[in-house]
Amino acid sequence: DVQLVESGGGSVQTGGSLRLSCAVSGGTFTTACMGWFRQAPGKEREGVAHLHTNTGSTYYADSVKGRFAISRDYAKNTLYLQMNSLKPEDTAMYYCAATGYYTNLPLNPSTYGSWGQGTQVTVS
Repeated sequence: DVQLVESGGGSVQTGGSLRLSCAVSGGTFTTACMGWFRQAPGKEREGVAHLHTNTGSTYYADSVKGRFAISRDYAKNTLYLQMNSLKPEDTAMYYCAATGYYTNLPLNPSTYGSWGQGTQVTVS
C-alpha cells in the first residue's frame, strides 16, 4: 500500500503563500491519480486539486483556480500544492490522497483509497 505524509502547513497572513508537500512511498503503481483535499471544522471534506499522473493533466476547484497549483516531483516521490494569494476561507486541514484508478470524479473524496494524516493551514 502507498503511504502518504504531508508537511508544510502553518499560519500565514491573508495574501501570503505556502507550499504543501506530500511524500509518497510504498509503491507508485497505486498512484494513478493524486489529489489535495481540505476539511474545515464542521464542513465536509472537499477536493481542491487533482493530478493525473500519466498525462500530467490537472483539475482544480473553482475556489482555488488561478491561486493553487498541484505538481509532482517523480525523482523525489513528492506531491506538492503551491498555494498563493491565500484567503481566510482557505483555512483547513489539508490532505493528500491517491488512487490506483483513473477517475472521472477527480475531486470526489470517495474516489481515493489512500490518505495522509493531514497538515493544518491557517490564514488570518
